[in-house]
Amino acid sequence: MKRRELRQGVTLVLTGDGKGKSSSAFGMAFRAAAWGMRVCVIQFIKGKWQTGEQKAAERFDNIEWHALGDGFTWDTKNPEQDIRTSREIWALCQQKLRSHDYDMLIFDEINYCCGYGWIAGKEIAELIRKEKPAWMHLILTGRNAAPEVIDVADTVTEMRACKHAYKEKGIAAQQGIEF
Repeated sequence: MKRRELRQGVTLVLTGDGKGKSSSAFGMAFRAAAWGMRVCVIQFIKGKWQTGEQKAAERFDNIEWHALGDGFTWDTKNPEQDIRTSREIWALCQQKLRSHDYDMLIFDEINYCCGYGWIAGKEIAELIRKEKPAWMHLILTGRNAAPEVIDVADTVTEMRACKHAYKEKGIAAQQGIEF
């Protein structure tokens, strides 16, 4: 593994209405971990729901995983609680980034929080611009990435839905595919 001072860290944004944003980020997490990098995943939406990615991450001693969300916020019955939870998770993200303990950070589904107006894109972009170490890789996922976050990112991929099993055929989330 390259020493930090020799590495060019990148900021990636994975957004759009298509499937695969988090899955792509987790693929990079496992790739980085296999190279010996320290990885931290912080999830904004998923909470107690067990996922295959989280189970796989438990096999690595260099992946730290935080699933802290309140669940599917688009069905929320308590938006004030969702805002409070998101702000607490955002504080943890800032702490982890400032610690310089990780080679890769993934803020999974943070873009949803921007779309809902719970965390300002300007706030996220400012953290990236002013405080992300040059050697650190940072990945932000979720629909509705803020323009400010897109502007500060090095790579932005927008996933586009062409067809979806749930919408077209009513097939519910499947183990090994969605979780």
